[in-house]
Amino acid sequence: MPFSGHLQRWGGSPIALIEEGAKKGHLFRLKLGLDTVVGFSPAWNKRLLSDLTTFRSAGGFSAVVPYLSGGIILTDAPGHGPRRQLMNPGFGKKHLEVLQERIRAALDEYNRQQLTAEFDALVWADGAVLAMLNAAYFSGEFPHALLHAFLAPLRQPFPTPAWPRPLLFARFDSKLKRLAERRLLNGGDDLLSLMARLPGGVREARISLAAGHDTTTHTLAWAAWHLAEQPEWHTPEHHKIVIKETLRLYPPGWMGSRRLAKATEFEGVNLPKGALALYSPYLSGRDLLLWERPNEFWPQRWQDGFKPPAWAYLPFGGGERLCLGMHLANLMLEEALASLPQLMALRGDPTPRPGVTLGPMGPLWVRAQH
Repeated sequence: MPFSGHLQRWGGSPIALIEEGAKKGHLFRLKLGLDTVVGFSPAWNKRLLSDLTTFRSAGGFSAVVPYLSGGIILTDAPGHGPRRQLMNPGFGKKHLEVLQERIRAALDEYNRQQLTAEFDALVWADGAVLAMLNAAYFSGEFPHALLHAFLAPLRQPFPTPAWPRPLLFARFDSKLKRLAERRLLNGGDDLLSLMARLPGGVREARISLAAGHDTTTHTLAWAAWHLAEQPEWHTPEHHKIVIKETLRLYPPGWMGSRRLAKATEFEGVNLPKGALALYSPYLSGRDLLLWERPNEFWPQRWQDGFKPPAWAYLPFGGGERLCLGMHLANLMLEEALASLPQLMALRGDPTPRPGVTLGPMGPLWVRAQH
């Protein structure tokens, strides 16, 4: 468009815009007010996610969303690695085994109260993930209403998640601080107990909590919807590959961003200092050149030890900046799917709706088959 370039389409229909760009090749430019280049080839993904001195997280999209602005998400090299090492133990598989029963109990209690004969899988997933995160981070002690109110804006399209909310943040942080102080005094093994001991750890707890809610909620809702449409995959032995296929089709982080700290070149294309460099797990996961039946929900692709093309499957990012909460997200997804009865799809709109994360338009009404 004259003057505004691609900004209007980026704000209204970014998925259609990047799909159109992808038809021109694996690297294309957008006019978003900054010099912007979008790529989705494995070589581009590897370069962006490995060259941490050239492609910097500070100045990317997360910086404009108060929920995600700061902490480990925007910490660049050389500070990122040591900071990440301090935080890794709490989110590792060994420690999550300590939290698993707590997470399962919170999910069971939520299902007893909220899982009805017919339900909207998107609404159910929202509450289920909220209950599991409350158990993992706070042993269920955080007031549900405040936790829900704090995270609710993230589920809205832009620009809603970017609006400042000083009073809401102050209420949330006040409660968070009191819970953290109690853990420093009395000990504990939930995620807040571990993070409160780190410099800046309470803030990291808030940021990682916000980063983990919608991402997991949307994946869970889509997975439940597909299981309702194809119930033959709704068995414990199939849930892992159902989750993998859901994340391929609908990666919550559908677009990642970096800013160039210095001018560089990629495959003959000059990229100036200060340019915005984007990579798209959504486009990479649906690349016709890399995937068989790329636009279908086809879980069987993951059977028999299938390994995805290198640097083409990035639902949790890649390289040193691999998502801190990856193991926690997979644990919650597997527990939640295992808790569901057989389902039948009734009616719904699973069309992807991009925002901070990629979610289904909804609702997604399903019926429990007891």
